[in-house]
Amino acid sequence: MRATDNQGSFLNRISIRRNQVVSMDGNHEQELEDLELFQKHVADRFSDLLSQSDDVLGDGLLSISWLRKLLDVFLCCEAEFKAVLLMGRDPSQISKPPLDKLVPEFLDRVVKALDLCNAVSHGVETVRHYQKLAEIAVSAFEQRPIGEGQVRRAKKALNSLMVVLEEKEGSNHKITERAWSFGRKGSSTGTSNKDRSSSASHFRSLSWNMSRGWSASKQIQAISSNLVAPRGGESSGLALPVYIMSTITVFVMWALVAAIPCQERNGLPSHFPLPRQLGWAQSMIGLQEKISEEWKKKKEKNRLAGLLEETQRLEKLGLSLIEFADSFQFPAETERLEEVAAQVAEMAETCKKMEEGLVPLQQQIREVFHRVVRSRTEVLDVLDHGKVTAPIM
Repeated sequence: MRATDNQGSFLNRISIRRNQVVSMDGNHEQELEDLELFQKHVADRFSDLLSQSDDVLGDGLLSISWLRKLLDVFLCCEAEFKAVLLMGRDPSQISKPPLDKLVPEFLDRVVKALDLCNAVSHGVETVRHYQKLAEIAVSAFEQRPIGEGQVRRAKKALNSLMVVLEEKEGSNHKITERAWSFGRKGSSTGTSNKDRSSSASHFRSLSWNMSRGWSASKQIQAISSNLVAPRGGESSGLALPVYIMSTITVFVMWALVAAIPCQERNGLPSHFPLPRQLGWAQSMIGLQEKISEEWKKKKEKNRLAGLLEETQRLEKLGLSLIEFADSFQFPAETERLEEVAAQVAEMAETCKKMEEGLVPLQQQIREVFHRVVRSRTEVLDVLDHGKVTAPIM
């Protein structure tokens, strides 16, 4: 991405400049320049995401590949935000109005985002379960010659896949209860020790199971509440990057929850307010509108599966292959077998993308989790130091 290429020079620029002694006027001008560059980088990154959302090769909006790029964008923006806010800065500046209110609000959003990371990681495990069922069907359909036994086996796997894909929000499904985030084993029954050990080998820290009353939609509503763009003089100060990073955090978590099956998404907002007058938000608004449109289509069905592109493809192919299995008679017509072979090949390719992408996606979610934890600790340390060094009025 264009702005990603500039990240190192941007961070070095801030580090070098803030270690130099400059006049107050010069410092103010450079602060404004930093803010302009930060906004430009945010705009460029989300513009890239918007252009890639129309990829016709299967890696478009809310695909696994696209979500991984979204998380890369989050990590890059977070690093630059932290540099703008903290690097080489007098801690007392962070403890003065309006930051004395805005920064704690931002940190509260961060804590809620950690819960959402955990819930999304649970959801990735659920998607991996979809993948395994689809792979069983692919394996059965690929056997030659194809007979009634193979078709029955494929149909059984596909029916199981449709059951979990069509499961309604709020139902007492066991799929998400099987999943866990960042490596700790879940306490629910129905999962073999072998399955748990296999998945647990990927992650080893910072995990907890979601309580039954926890709701992803309510968590999104909580982090998006009171998200107000700075006005007047605040719009050119440090309140602006705090607002921008808050907005990015809300958008990324919202997109992940919309794409990946998460616990209790009933009432997930189809949009949240974004500042149309600010240039850096334009591409984000475009992405939000696209995702909202897809979410509204799925909302009527109230299904668990979510908007992940690969999941929707499995559903579409699965329904068609079940139709074939229901009417199968040996020997099948050659033309129909060719159509089925093409659909099976597409399902196999989708499973391959899931196999290659889901674990790295889960690892990125883990990276976001740990990065946010570290950054929150750093900001809290600066706030504490600022309170100690602030002059008594």
